[in-house]
Amino acid sequence: MIDPWLGARGLAGGLVLVSAMSLAAADEARLVDVRKIWDEAPHNAFTDLLRHEDQWYCVFREGAGHVSPNGAIRVIRSADGPQWQSASRLTSDLGDLRDPKISLAADGRLMLLAAAARRAPDEPRHQSLVWFSDDGSTWSEPVLVGDVNVWLWRVSWHNGVAYGVGYDTSAEKFTRLYRSSDGVQFEGLVDRLFDRGYSNESSILFLPDGTALCLLRRDGKENSAQLGTAQAPYSQWEWKDLGRAIGGPHMLQLPDGRIVAAGRLYDGKVRTALSWLNAAEGKLEEFLALPSGGDTSYPGLVFHDGLLWVSYYDSREGKTSIYLARVKLP
Repeated sequence: MIDPWLGARGLAGGLVLVSAMSLAAADEARLVDVRKIWDEAPHNAFTDLLRHEDQWYCVFREGAGHVSPNGAIRVIRSADGPQWQSASRLTSDLGDLRDPKISLAADGRLMLLAAAARRAPDEPRHQSLVWFSDDGSTWSEPVLVGDVNVWLWRVSWHNGVAYGVGYDTSAEKFTRLYRSSDGVQFEGLVDRLFDRGYSNESSILFLPDGTALCLLRRDGKENSAQLGTAQAPYSQWEWKDLGRAIGGPHMLQLPDGRIVAAGRLYDGKVRTALSWLNAAEGKLEEFLALPSGGDTSYPGLVFHDGLLWVSYYDSREGKTSIYLARVKLP
């Protein structure tokens, strides 16, 4: 019987890249496998991943390059992980669609969030958009959300409410916390969430006791990521400096309570990596670098059947493509 993850061609056909890491000790993570799942556009990047009703959904941007005026959102779907098909492709007259994120809205529909980068010299420069779908194939017309030039980068749903951080793309360089009960009407909850340095991309995680964590990218001279902590109603935040830079951040809490943080690390060698997040101490400890380098990052995270599934993009094989890795955690 052919393993669906290896396929008929297996390693010889280049479908799967198996990690050279071995379990030298019981407390080490192991890369089970990683495969390229999409490369049809000249540049395929900026992923997110969701499992819903026994289907996998991976969303990402397709374009002519890392930055180009013709970016579109591709939605692909899989029943098992190895085999993927296109479910939809979304475009907008507003401009380049960037950094799509997929989530399950409070009403049970799939929700896509992305930003349209307007074609210069248009103003405003950026506008966040959402789409909704019952099946992943047919999507609603886009709805403009948030404030112009404040890029709402990702939302996390908690008790029927979506929370997300938007970052200023004009001159002020601040982040703003939004909330919404329907994914359409977003109101500002904290007008200036963090404004020391150029804070931007983020991931919000809600712990079982209701505590909110925010992993926040910060660029510029003070290019060290921040970890925010807040209790309901999430209007007052405390921040810890994590002491290292991370791009395209995302977080996931495992069933045993540990927190995995993922993103691009670039402390000499650029890579998409997985780290343990110690929220109490404000520390990130890298435990596994995925096969990656150069133009890479923007992972999606799902824990399923005892494995951590990670979507990400990478350019080390020459063409910037979408990859899916499965990781066995200690």
